[in-house]
Amino acid sequence: MIDLGAARKAADKARAALGRRNPKLAAAFDELLKLDEAHRALLNEVEAMRGKRNAASQEIGKAMAAKDQAKADALKAEVGELKVRMTEKEAALAESERTMKAAAMMLPNLPHESVPTGKDENDNPEVRKGSAPRTFDFKPLDHHAIGEKLGILDMAAGAKLSGARFALWKGAGAKLLRALGNYLLDRHAKSGYLEVHPPYLVKPEVMEGTGQLPKFDQDMYRTLSGDGEGSSTMYLISTSEIPLTNMVREEILAADRLPMKLTAFTPCFRQEAGTYGKDTRGVIRNHQFDKVELVWITKPEDSLAALEQLTKDAENVLTDLELPHRVIHLCTGDMGFSSQKTYDLEVWMPSEARYREISSCSDCGDFQARRMQARFRREQKAPAELVHTLNGSGVAVGRLAAAILENGQQQDGSVVIPRALVPYFGAERIAVP
Repeated sequence: MIDLGAARKAADKARAALGRRNPKLAAAFDELLKLDEAHRALLNEVEAMRGKRNAASQEIGKAMAAKDQAKADALKAEVGELKVRMTEKEAALAESERTMKAAAMMLPNLPHESVPTGKDENDNPEVRKGSAPRTFDFKPLDHHAIGEKLGILDMAAGAKLSGARFALWKGAGAKLLRALGNYLLDRHAKSGYLEVHPPYLVKPEVMEGTGQLPKFDQDMYRTLSGDGEGSSTMYLISTSEIPLTNMVREEILAADRLPMKLTAFTPCFRQEAGTYGKDTRGVIRNHQFDKVELVWITKPEDSLAALEQLTKDAENVLTDLELPHRVIHLCTGDMGFSSQKTYDLEVWMPSEARYREISSCSDCGDFQARRMQARFRREQKAPAELVHTLNGSGVAVGRLAAAILENGQQQDGSVVIPRALVPYFGAERIAVP
């Protein structure tokens, strides 16, 4: 959630920043300012009434002490009427606060000044490239076809069990996913990340904390636990960023605990609402997939440098696995809701002769921390400040497996396993059955 107080004081700057994301957001921001102004006016009314009530209560005490019953009774009647009006005003104030918060929750983060202005993915500048793509002396197959020929990927079985956009890996395919998860966790642990095994079901307020709710409710899978009045909604995580980042919600951390670097290997669940007909073949866009996530919790002044390091940590995976890739800087129109600055990692897919996203690394500033009330103190008696949060895929395992199949495919149908992964996979290639 944006800092409404700061945005109010520098309204032109905030309006322009949001307008760089989408011109329509400037109007939404102005509407929020109107709601905020009305809310503050109502709050002043309620505070004035509370002051009158307290003053009248003191006068009642004085009248009773002076045995002036008539005055005491008049004051009591006045306080009674005031309480009735206050009840109405306080109810209106509570409703005003809910309305204002709902509007604020729908506004995305302000982009950092270093983010390029642009409309969509076509305006994202390239930052750097890894190794050059391999030249094939045969027509490369896509990962779906390779997996089926090797008998390691069965999309039809996944659809039979769960419907479209669910994959079933088996044999060497299942082993490849397991090997990748172990390799990625070990690699990130060596870089100082604490491995976490979090819950896959979380409370609504946890989803709200990292920005999935209320904006992206239609993309989430939910379940109802309990019966009757004791029932509650729980959400399946769409990324382990959600539980990892919320580990510090409603806490005040000591400064010496920062930065915190966390990683987890979990399944992720997304309904992919609004992507009908897009990337329906293979495992590029599934409803369930595995991902290793990286999360940083930092001091405000350290977050931009942390983003560079987090991105490098994710990129090093692709370098070690000998996969051609590039890093792009997302423009304002292509950034995620909670991000103030994002780099995407894209891996080369020979069957399409183009790069495809495999990781997104974002600095969210204090946007998520304000929702979670996640803070820290520089010194014991210093005021609490909001932390900054960062997250990035380190990386998406299904897409990584797809990239290995496509880039490592041989003319005889086998697939060469990257050297760094061989100790985890236990073989140098996946042979044709």
